[in-house]
Amino acid sequence: MRTTEAPAGVALTIRNASLSDAQALASLMCELGYETTSAEMRQRLKSIVSDKGFRTFVAEIDDQVCGMIGTLTHASHEYNDFSGKIVAMVVSKKKRRSGIGRALIAAAEKDFAEKGVTRVTLTTRFERKDAHQFYEALGYSQTGYRFAKNLPPDSAAASILTRNPFL
Repeated sequence: MRTTEAPAGVALTIRNASLSDAQALASLMCELGYETTSAEMRQRLKSIVSDKGFRTFVAEIDDQVCGMIGTLTHASHEYNDFSGKIVAMVVSKKKRRSGIGRALIAAAEKDFAEKGVTRVTLTTRFERKDAHQFYEALGYSQTGYRFAKNLPPDSAAASILTRNPFL
């Protein structure tokens, strides 16, 4: 855990997320447009916190979660060393533009550096122009496009996924 100051002189704490943060993180995901219940987030966090490749940091002001960043450190086919990916980041709408996002990015980058990661990627939706400007201001640059495809649910695959084969 580390405490820093947001620009308004407010004490900001960045710490590792825990299962008890599920409700707050679910609310933040909803703010991003990903409808998520507390129970769903708790289940996701169970998988994420047990996987050493993932890290989730939360930002708190006065013991209230106001932001989060999720990261993944992974091997790649393209490079010999590990890569880092910011897989999720959100600051509460009420607290945006107050330095919390910068503090979360700094915490993630520090964690990546401690793991020897020298390359970090992230994706953001086309319509999130403010986010694009934010990341560019922090030295990130657009290097390509992300493509996505939803596969139809398969009853056998759905059965396997409920048993969580990756744990």
